Amino acid sequence: MARYKLLIEYHGGPYQGWMRLPDTPTVQGALEEAAAALDGAPVEVYGAGRTDSGVHAMGQVAHLDLAIDRPGKVADALNAHLRPHPIAVLKAERVDADFHARFSAKARHYRFVIINRRADLTVERGLAWRISPKLDARKMHEAAQGLLGTHDFTTFRDVECQAKSPVKTLDKFDIARYGDRIECTLSAQSFLHRQVRSMVGSLVEVGRGKRDARWLMDILAATDRTACGPVSPPDGLFLEKVDYD
Repeated sequence: MARYKLLIEYHGGPYQGWMRLPDTPTVQGALEEAAAALDGAPVEVYGAGRTDSGVHAMGQVAHLDLAIDRPGKVADALNAHLRPHPIAVLKAERVDADFHARFSAKARHYRFVIINRRADLTVERGLAWRISPKLDARKMHEAAQGLLGTHDFTTFRDVECQAKSPVKTLDKFDIARYGDRIECTLSAQSFLHRQVRSMVGSLVEVGRGKRDARWLMDILAATDRTACGPVSPPDGLFLEKVDYD
């Protein structure tokens, strides 16, 4: 068997997340159906991150083992079987048998897009979170810096999260405004279930002037999920990149 590392882009709107579920459209399920059609046998696809329902990816990474050993043809062949799914394999390359898309990853990078305007979204509908009230992106950025480092992120962890520990190290959390567009960029080795959406939703409360940075630190220290602010919708969240050695 030949192991392939895949670089994948997808629109998460039609799917109930990455992870395979019975009788439910998922990204992993669509990829495994395409791989099975290519290989003539069931194939399991392993992803670097289990994105939530409606979350998108520009740089998801996965691996799978195939009987065929034709690296130059795998991406095109998978894409042919994926149509008309909004999923594209951008690259497929042979890797060593000990490579694992999830466990070999050293860092994951996410971007959350907010469009701060009164008018409804058109071109970016489903690809951003529209917020009408004016947000102070500078205050959001300043408050976000208090989340950097190693913490118990229980407050920002979904109750159904399956991670063994709520302790994570957040390496980057930048928030910047570009006209009506506010971008939140985050980096860590790994994230908890709904951690990004929970942190962004809470920071929007700071941006609206309803809360301050001290409140954000207080709810982090509480290690209590019920203390979390509103959770953002999935529309604006993108898995942008996964780093490996």
